[in-house]
Amino acid sequence: MDSRNALAIIKKGLESHVGQRIRVRANKGRRKIVEKEGILEKTYPSIFLVQINEERSGTRRVSYSYTDVLTETVELVVCGDAGDQKICVEAR
Repeated sequence: MDSRNALAIIKKGLESHVGQRIRVRANKGRRKIVEKEGILEKTYPSIFLVQINEERSGTRRVSYSYTDVLTETVELVVCGDAGDQKICVEAR
């Protein structure tokens, strides 16, 4: 699959979930994995923003690229009433 096409599929999939609760699992390297839950705030041509509310430090925004999702460095799960939905690109 062409990587540009795959990135467009990821972006389109995320655009339909703007404003919804999302769970992010990011691999930060050296066996460090960070799991956060927040709201998918906005999508841009190359990145998307997740607003995370933390008790100690308040609200912060974290940005990730669509390439992070494609390479599975970042895993996204949309939390909904009907169940959780993982955002990924299907191999065709």
